Amino acid sequence: RAVPLSANAGLCFLSDTKGGPFEIGAVLATRFLASPNPDGRNNADVVRRSLNAADVAGRARAMWIIDFGVDMPEHEAALYELPFEYVKEHVLPVRLGNARERYRQLWWLHVEPRPGMRGALQRLTRYIATPAVSRHRLFVWVDGDVLADHRLLVIASDADYMFGVLHSRVHEVWALATGSQLREAESGFTYTPSSCFETFPFPDPTTEQRERVGEAARRLVGLRDDWLNPPGLEPDELEKRTLTNLYNQRPTWLANAHADLDAAVFAAYGWPAELTDTAILERLLAHNVTRSAAEQSDVGQLVGAED
Repeated sequence: RAVPLSANAGLCFLSDTKGGPFEIGAVLATRFLASPNPDGRNNADVVRRSLNAADVAGRARAMWIIDFGVDMPEHEAALYELPFEYVKEHVLPVRLGNARERYRQLWWLHVEPRPGMRGALQRLTRYIATPAVSRHRLFVWVDGDVLADHRLLVIASDADYMFGVLHSRVHEVWALATGSQLREAESGFTYTPSSCFETFPFPDPTTEQRERVGEAARRLVGLRDDWLNPPGLEPDELEKRTLTNLYNQRPTWLANAHADLDAAVFAAYGWPAELTDTAILERLLAHNVTRSAAEQSDVGQLVGAED
């Protein structure tokens, strides 16, 4: 019965789909970034850092990607000499075999560059990302200049409050109920913008409640970051420090940090903290139905006023 809420529209997006080997390693990226072009333009315009779901769940690979944006013409892309020639050599042969004419003709562009996502992120210095499929529903901050891969979902917000609500038990219960469970439970479940995010009724907090959620979220992220990258750890031990391993182990400090965040989010809803998952779902559905009806009423009043 849950339906998408207009208040949540334009915030959660599918990410960029490459459609070819556009990714490059740090060494090649450094070379491209240092290389001049015939008209003086900077290759930093089209060579940017890349992030995929494995980077979020595991250790980041420090990969980069060649990205000519949404609609850059071929003659303009060619002025970025080394990146373009790399794509011509490595991507063009792959795309010539694509069944879609548009993908073949626009071979230097990613097949689905997601202009809506790019537009929503343009004003942000950071945004939220979560793997489309994950055993644990993980949310992370991503720098605004990083291009997310298609197996990540992007939330166009830089607010600690938004991060905190999304990483709370309340939202995880809703996402588990509205997402798609994989055949093997150990493999996780799928999070989709339409069913998991757009239908989710966020709380209506006071300023103090919003700040409390944001503070708890910052505390959680700070503790996780310190655990992921402690100083002086041997490389082989550092490789084991991943968000997946952390949430598999779920040490007491992590459980406590999430408990503090959950308490803040429950307070923002005005709910008791000891609710069962079923009770959470019942209350969220009631919120969804009420808000959907209010949004429809507002639209009806607006149409009536225009008539």
